[in-house]
Amino acid sequence: MKTFFSDSFVKSLKKHSALKNTVQRKTDMIIADPIGLGEPLRGNFRGYYSCPVKKNFLIIYLYCRICRKRKDDEVVLCHDCPECIDETIKFIDLGPHDKAYEIK
Repeated sequence: MKTFFSDSFVKSLKKHSALKNTVQRKTDMIIADPIGLGEPLRGNFRGYYSCPVKKNFLIIYLYCRICRKRKDDEVVLCHDCPECIDETIKFIDLGPHDKAYEIK
């Protein structure tokens, strides 16, 4: 599995460093089972998944294989989509519920 961590995700992780170990465990769990752990999002966030780290604190990510299978890649429009293999997880953002959903 190939993983990518966006600048926004890394910046948020530094800001919320007290949760670093918890976030690490959750990202490892997501990598092991990306569609079993996360919840697919809809509407403006079609193609993305969310996974709670703790109450009201989320990880937002993409799983390229499912994104392409559902044709969500036509909505998400990742700039590096053609270079990514299907088994790629892109960790997009991390933060409180309301803040995490400001990615678009």
